[in-house]
Amino acid sequence: MARLRRRTCLLSLGLLLLVFIVTVVLKTFAPTEYQFGVPGVRELFPHIDGPDLKADSKAEPSKMDDPLKAERDAKLEAVLKKFPPPNYNLHAFYYIWYGNPNFDGKYIHWDHPQMPHWDSKVAQAYPQGRHAPPDDIGANFYPALGAYSSRDPSVVEAHMQQLRTAAIGVVAVSWYPPSLKDVNGEPVDNIVPMLMDIANKYSVKVAFHIEPYKDRDETSMLKNIKYIIDTYGGHPAFFRHRTASGKVLPLFYVYDSYLLNSEQWAKLLKHTESGSVRDTPYDAVFVALMVDEKHKRDILTAGFDGLYTYFATNGFSYGSTHRNWESIGTFCEDNNLLFVPSVGPGYVDTGVRPWNFQNTRNRISGKYYENALSAALQAKPHFISITSFNEWHEGTQIEMAVPKAGQTPYLDYLPNKPAVYLEITRKWAAIFGSERQRWQD
Repeated sequence: MARLRRRTCLLSLGLLLLVFIVTVVLKTFAPTEYQFGVPGVRELFPHIDGPDLKADSKAEPSKMDDPLKAERDAKLEAVLKKFPPPNYNLHAFYYIWYGNPNFDGKYIHWDHPQMPHWDSKVAQAYPQGRHAPPDDIGANFYPALGAYSSRDPSVVEAHMQQLRTAAIGVVAVSWYPPSLKDVNGEPVDNIVPMLMDIANKYSVKVAFHIEPYKDRDETSMLKNIKYIIDTYGGHPAFFRHRTASGKVLPLFYVYDSYLLNSEQWAKLLKHTESGSVRDTPYDAVFVALMVDEKHKRDILTAGFDGLYTYFATNGFSYGSTHRNWESIGTFCEDNNLLFVPSVGPGYVDTGVRPWNFQNTRNRISGKYYENALSAALQAKPHFISITSFNEWHEGTQIEMAVPKAGQTPYLDYLPNKPAVYLEITRKWAAIFGSERQRWQD
């Protein structure tokens, strides 16, 4: 009997021990209540994503981020204080069609072909074929930033700093509708959001310079105006102009507007037309390109709000000839049109049109540019447009350029500094601002 009690006691102890061991093992494999949610883990390890942690961190940013953001904001504010205030009546034509292997998988536009002359006999006397970047690019000057990509945020940041150095308040970005492109490039619309975000940091505004894309007519223009305003109109960098009637409207430059006749444009731009944008959410200020003298009347009849001259070659067209600007300005004033003369630092495109020497205009160390700016002011314009910030193929850029030695001979800004045209622009931006104030007083 005693032996039986001893055996029962041992079995009971063994059973209790087994239950204890099983309980410990099961507890080890059971999920904890906190996992990555243990109090204090979020503060110590803000990069760890556990259950519900990602949502929490969105709702309440990590305290560790605040000092970093504050430091970045302070640095940007210090940089901005070094710049003159932006002049929003000074617009620069800006191109985002450049690419390189790092950001685009290949060179885009820097490898521009040398275009043949339309006369085959003349064409035989000049080289043809594509340029081979990065040392051989389709331009007569070489950019200080090298053969860059327009998709590179650091490049856009550098451009905004150069624009602010020059006191330029608005970039008129060369634009094609989504999926469309120029003959030597790739689609660029998907670059615009990044451009506008960085422009906004520097208080630079973005207008749209609508290129003559395939099948552009009044119907496709309406569709694309709606797209631009719906997509970008709410962005703080989107440029709007206060008109004489007090409306605050987007502004569009329309390149090669003469390719459509006045009747077609009137369907979009005249108040009397049923399909017009006037007095709708898509109303805007439309500025047409004037090349020939006859375009003045065509532009007025079509219902445009103003005209610009674009070309940087004095004497190339009626519109780009400096001595005509005062009379064009008078016509615009008499007919309630905005006059926007386009000034440039010079012109040379023999890197892509090797036969086009007759249209070259020497920069004369900045004198050509200053003469153009002076002529523009004499016409008392509403805005002044600059051709261009970075159209390198035609040698009209004011962007910083550097001397470059090698097989391909490049022009440069010597004996002046790489920033000389930014400095000239800044000087005349101040003069333009004070003159505009005087005209309005």
